[in-house]
Parts: sequence; C-alpha cells; structure tokens
Amino acid sequence: MRKLYYEDSLIRNFSAVVTACVPAEAGFQVTLSATAFYPEGGGQACDTGYIGDAKVTDVREESETVVHLCDRALQIGQQVDCRIDWQHRFDLMQQHTGEHIVSGVIHEMFGYQNVGFHVGADVMTVDFDGMLTEAQLREVELRSNRAVWEDIALRCWIPDPEELKTVVYRTKRALPWPVRIVQIPGVDSCACCGVHTATTGQVGLIKLFSCVKFHGGARIEMACGQRALALMNHYYEENRQVSQAFSAKATETGAAARHMNELLDAEKFRANNLQRQLFALKAKEFAGQALAVCFEDGLKSAQVRAFAEELAQVCKVGAVFSEDGKGGYSLCLAGDAEQVKAMGAALAKNLGARGGGKPGFYQGSVPADREKIQALLKTFTP
Repeated sequence: MRKLYYEDSLIRNFSAVVTACVPAEAGFQVTLSATAFYPEGGGQACDTGYIGDAKVTDVREESETVVHLCDRALQIGQQVDCRIDWQHRFDLMQQHTGEHIVSGVIHEMFGYQNVGFHVGADVMTVDFDGMLTEAQLREVELRSNRAVWEDIALRCWIPDPEELKTVVYRTKRALPWPVRIVQIPGVDSCACCGVHTATTGQVGLIKLFSCVKFHGGARIEMACGQRALALMNHYYEENRQVSQAFSAKATETGAAARHMNELLDAEKFRANNLQRQLFALKAKEFAGQALAVCFEDGLKSAQVRAFAEELAQVCKVGAVFSEDGKGGYSLCLAGDAEQVKAMGAALAKNLGARGGGKPGFYQGSVPADREKIQALLKTFTP
C-alpha cells in the first residue's frame, strides 16, 4: 500500500482502488491500493474525510496496512475518488510542526527533552523534563516564531542504516531501523512518523499560553496557526468586554481589575463591620437568656458564625440557623462548652447534623426543617 501522506503531506484529493471491505462494529473496514489518510500515530490524530460517498470516521494502521473505518460498504475493485478533510488535517499539521519547533528551541536553549504531548480540542500540551521561568517561556516563543518567519523547508526521510548513524536527532527511546527523521534545518531534528507542513511558514503562528510544574518538569500549553488565531481573537473579544465594563483602555484592563478588587475589598471590610454591628444590636434582644435561637435567611457560613459569637456574648448559648438551599440549614452554636457539646451531639443523633469545632463552638449543617430543629432545641430550654 502506498502511503501518499509521506510522499506529499499537502495532498487533499486522490484516487485509489478498494482492495478490501469487511463489516465492523461501527461500520466497515476498508483498505485501498494507496491512501493519503493519515492513521493515528506519533501523537497525531487520524484524518477524516470521504472515500467515494463513504464517510471516513477513523483511520488505523494494522501491520503496515492502513485501515479506514467507513459508514458504508464499498465495492472491492472499485476505483474511488477520495478527499481529505483538509481543515482538520492542516490544523493537525500546524500543531505538530509547531510542537517540533518549540521542542527543538527548548532542547537547544536548555537541553530539556520533550517527554510527551497531546493535541486537545482547543490547545496542545507539551511536557518537558525541566522547568522554564516566565521570561524563558517568552524567549522560547519569540525564537519559535522567528523560525516560522524564516519559512524553512522541512526534510522528512528514512535514512539508510549507515546514514542513520551520522544523523543527530531527538528521540524518547532507542529505535530500530527504519527510523523516519523530520528535520527543520537549524531548529530541530526528531524521529517522528507524523505528517507536517512543507515549510515552517505554513505553521503561521506559535503562541505559548502557560508553563506549569508537571511530574518534576514542565507542561506547556500552546496553540499554533489557525487555532492560535481563533484563541487570540476569543481572548481579545473577552478583554474588549472587560475594557468596556471597567471603562479602561484595552491595554490597561489588568490595572483596572486590580483597582476594582481593591475597592471591593474595602467595601467588603466596611460591610462586614456594619453587619457585625447589626448582629450585636440583634443580640441585645436576647440578653440574659440561657438559649437564644435565631433563624436568619441569606447568611453565609462566616456570617452564621459571627452572629452566633455575638449571641454568646450576652447569652449562655447562641444558636444561629440559615437555609442552605438544599432543604436544610447551615448552623453555628457558641457559648457554654458543655451545653454546646450536648446540643451538637443531639442535633447529630436525632436530625443528622454534621459538623464540629473547638470547645464552646460547633459549626456545620443539619438536613432538617425548622419545626424539627425548634422542637429539639426546646428540650434544652430551662
């Protein structure tokens, strides 16, 4: 079987003869006299497209034979016109070639090895056995794009055994001959079975988005070509909306966001102080009671605690409950250690409450309605 994708990675349409067609679980497995459909391998997803009127949904290589999974049967011996889903193929070639460029640049600059990569729906992740700083990541990005701008022609070939001994190339493990080499002169040389753009210029753009620690090394998130452009356009549109919301220039949204956070922090501090004062005023209504029970809607757990603490200042035990939106209540008990412990245990045993805390303090939740909670707490009222 001729593998046309190795002869010309830019081929989109071709003709071939159907050599086999057998039923499969999800359609029909078809083989051809020649194919430009790239099978999944080398970290690159397979091609899709059409063989005649049959849709190709998956492509695999089995014992050097490329098998196409189609949605309908094809006649053996039939000459068929085939077409590759070029948008999908070219996108994958841009990502794969861009990954080679970045890996070659990083290997040259720092000596790190590419230990794995994955092309996702939006971005590609590439793993290395060493970490990069933010400044180093930006330098790698610049050098990688310079390689794109130089529009370097790729060389992809299988050296004979003697020539292979003289070829310097990246590889994750020792490989037996034959070894296919993908070389970007001056940038990278790597053992790879994937398909790539004809020149680096066809990658179009390389954008590195992040670099995080991963398994003792680094994981870089990146995108290339049309995918990178689409993502950058999306990010620009999001930033434009932020710019409008903050009434700030598009180049100053970070500063505007930080200023807004400072204002929000100040308002939260002010609101918390006012709320604490409100809790203290409400607590005075229960001054001197052995047990003060309050049901307050719309309180967060920190606010439930703050109110219970204010009640404990004027009562033996303060109990605050606020609906949790799940048919139960978040709760906090504060005050006399023995009473709080006994009440918490009773709520847990009889109403399924879950929580805990230090002596004189119990916070958690209880999956019960107000009537059952009040009925239980009445047993603790003198």
